[in-house]
Amino acid sequence: MSTNKAAEASIELAGLIDHTVLKPDASRADVARHCDEALEHGFASVCVNGVHAGFVARRLKGSAVKTCAVLGFPLGASGAESKALEAAALVKAGADELDMVLDIGALREGDLARVEADIQTVRDACRGKVLKVILETALLDDAQKEAACRIAAEVGADFVKTSTGFSTGGATIDDVKLMRRIVGDKLGVKASGGIRDAKTALAMVEAGASRIGASASVAIVSGASDAPAGY
Repeated sequence: MSTNKAAEASIELAGLIDHTVLKPDASRADVARHCDEALEHGFASVCVNGVHAGFVARRLKGSAVKTCAVLGFPLGASGAESKALEAAALVKAGADELDMVLDIGALREGDLARVEADIQTVRDACRGKVLKVILETALLDDAQKEAACRIAAEVGADFVKTSTGFSTGGATIDDVKLMRRIVGDKLGVKASGGIRDAKTALAMVEAGASRIGASASVAIVSGASDAPAGY
C-alpha cells in the first residue's frame, strides 16, 4: 500500500473508533488526554465512565467528536430502573451516545421478556441519543447472541456491541459476522475488547463492524504494533 493510501485508510478507520478510557483508576488528566487525541485524530467519540461524561462533553463542545458513556457497566446487573435513571443522568450531562450492558443473566437463562424490558426501559430514557447494547459475547452461545441482536433491533437500539473488555474475552471475527448477519443494515455493529492494532481493527470492519471500541486507538491509526493491553 502506498503512503497516501495508507494515510487515507488510517483517516477512514479513525472515524469509526470510539476512543475508550474505562479503567477504574482513570484520572481526569487521562480523560483530557483522550479527548485531545480524539480531536487530533478525528475519532468518532470518546467513551468514558459516567463520572466523566460532563467533563468530556464540555471539552469536546463544538467539535464533531461525540461524547459516549457506558451504563450498567460492566456487569449489566443493576436492573432496568437503575439503568434508566443512569441513562437520563448521562443525557443531562451531555452524552451523545450510551453503551449499555444488557441483563446477561436473564439472557443466559432464556428470560427474553426481561431482556427486552431491560433494553426498552433504557431506550425510552434516552430517546434521540445513540444507544449501543453490549452483549458480552464471551459469556453467550450463538443462540443467545442471535436473540439479543433481534431484541435490540426490535426495541430500536442503534448498535449491538460485542464486549465490555472486562470479561473473559473480547471481540472475535465470528461474533461480528454473526451480529451483522442478524441485524443486517438496520443497526450498527460495534467490535470492542482486545483490538490493539490496525490489522485487527480492519479485519473487524471487513467482518461487518461499523464502529470499533479501543483504548489503543492512537496506536491503531499510527500503525504501531506495541500497544499496551487494556481497555
